[in-house]
Amino acid sequence: MAVLKHSTAPAARIGRVPFAAGALAAVLALSACGGGGGGDDQGGGQGAGQDPASTPSVKADPELAEMVPQQIRDQGALKIGTDSTYAPAEYLSTDGKTVVGFDVELFNAVAAKLDLDTRWQSSTFGTIVEGVGSGKYDVGVSSFTINEERMQQANMVSYYTVGTQWFTAKGNPADVDPDSACGKNIAVQANTVQIEDIEARSQECADNGDPKINISKFKGQDQATESIISGRNDAGLADMPVAVYAVEQTEGKLQTLGEQYEAAPYGAVVAKDNTELAEAISAGYQSIMDDGTYTEILAKWELDGQGTLDESEVNPSVEG
Repeated sequence: MAVLKHSTAPAARIGRVPFAAGALAAVLALSACGGGGGGDDQGGGQGAGQDPASTPSVKADPELAEMVPQQIRDQGALKIGTDSTYAPAEYLSTDGKTVVGFDVELFNAVAAKLDLDTRWQSSTFGTIVEGVGSGKYDVGVSSFTINEERMQQANMVSYYTVGTQWFTAKGNPADVDPDSACGKNIAVQANTVQIEDIEARSQECADNGDPKINISKFKGQDQATESIISGRNDAGLADMPVAVYAVEQTEGKLQTLGEQYEAAPYGAVVAKDNTELAEAISAGYQSIMDDGTYTEILAKWELDGQGTLDESEVNPSVEG
C-alpha cells in the first residue's frame, strides 16, 4: 500500500512458504493492506511464525525496555491490530488462528527487544488506524504505507520499503498493459493506496476520451486475487511482495506485469498522542536492524534483496 515515491526496481522473488489449506484459502491467504476477519485475539509472542524454530532468538534490551510507557510495561504485552489476509506480510497459519508473516516476525522481534509479548488481533484493514486511536489496539502492523494523510491521524514508524506491482492470469489473456488499461476489468483491495492509483488511471482514460477502467473493489486481497483466477477480472495491483507471493502460491495460474513502482516505506501505526511508545518501537526496529536480526528474518522470506532500511524513523519525510 505504498504512497508514491517513484521506483523502477524489479520485483524480488518471494520464497514459497506453506499456509492455510482449504479451497481457495489454500491458494489465497493473500492480501495487501486490507480485508481481514473478526476481532479474535490471536496471541502469538515472539516466534509465532510459520516455522518458529527458524525465527531468530531475541533477548530483551533493558535500556530499550525503559523507553516503553509505564502503562504498557504494566500490561506486559502489546495489542496489535492486523489484516490477516495479506500474505506474505500477515496472514493466518494452517491452524486458522495464528497470525504469521514477515511483518509479524519483524514486530515480534521488536517487542522482544522491548521485553514485551504480542497479542495479534485480526481486523478489517480500514478500521485499524481508528482502532489504534481509540485504544482498542496499542499498535497497528498491517503493511501500512506511510503517507501524509495517515501521519495526520497517527504516528508511523518506518521499517521496510515496498512499491506497487500489477499481476494477471498466466499468459495475460486480456492483453492488459498497466500503462494503458482503459476498459479493462481490474481488481483491487478497498482502502489501499492502490485505489488512488487505479482511480487516477481510470480518470486519465476518461480525460483522453477512452473507456474508464472497470474497477472492482474487494474487502480482502484474497477475494481480489480469486476474481482474477476465475476470470471475473483481467488483472489486479497490490503491494509487490503480495502480488509476487500470489503468483508463487497459485503455481502457474498468475503472472506479474512489469516492475514494481512508486515505492514508499511501510510503517507501524501508533496513536498520535503516544509518541513515547512510537519512539520505543522505532528504537526496537533500529536495534534489530543493527544486530542483524532484521536481515535474517527478511532473508528467510527471500525479501532481503531490496526494500530494506538502515534506519527506522518516527514520521519520516515522504513525498506526497
